[in-house]
Amino acid sequence: MSEGMPNFSEADQRELAQFLEGENAKARVQQTVHSLTDSCWDKCISKVNNKLDRSEEACLANCVERFLDTSVFIVKRLESLRGSGGM
Repeated sequence: MSEGMPNFSEADQRELAQFLEGENAKARVQQTVHSLTDSCWDKCISKVNNKLDRSEEACLANCVERFLDTSVFIVKRLESLRGSGGM
């Protein structure tokens, strides 16, 4: 290791790795939310007003539900492929 760098124990290294993995997971969730927001906004909002009309509200709710359904489906499919050795 280079000078000035602390020498971490194995337990510290594991804790740091878990922390970094958690932070990466949070970043992925945030990126997904931003992607969802952009996609649903572009599909559902035609003009910006002080409030959403009913069709825009319904479109946004449906868009979010479909996005979440698709995400859950993909995760389950990947897990099943991993479990069966398909990946």
